[in-house]
Amino acid sequence: MPPAHPSGRVDRWVWAVRLAKTRADAAQACRGGHVRVNDRPAKPATTVREGDEVQVRLHGITRVVDVTRVIDKRVGAQVARRCYEDRSPEPAPQPRGAVLRRDKGA
Repeated sequence: MPPAHPSGRVDRWVWAVRLAKTRADAAQACRGGHVRVNDRPAKPATTVREGDEVQVRLHGITRVVDVTRVIDKRVGAQVARRCYEDRSPEPAPQPRGAVLRRDKGA
C-alpha cells in the first residue's frame, strides 16, 4: 500500500484510484464540470481529503464515492478499491423490448 497523504489534487486522486483511465481524462472531466467534491464543482487542483465525497460522471456513468485514503500514484485495482467507499446509485434498468428491424436499403 502506498503512503497516504493528508490531502491531494482531485484529478490525481480520481486517476490513482482508477475512476478515470488517464490523468488527462480526470482533469478534462474536472474542467468540464463532471467532478464535484462535497457537492461543489471541482477544478483539477481542488484539494481532496479523507472523508470527502467525490462525484464523478464519465462516459454516462455517475460514481459517488467517499474518500478513505488519499494517494497520488496509480496502484493496482485491489489496492485502489481500499482508498474509497463506493456509494454509487444503482443504474436504471434498461427496458427489454423487441428489436426493431428495417429492410436493407430502407
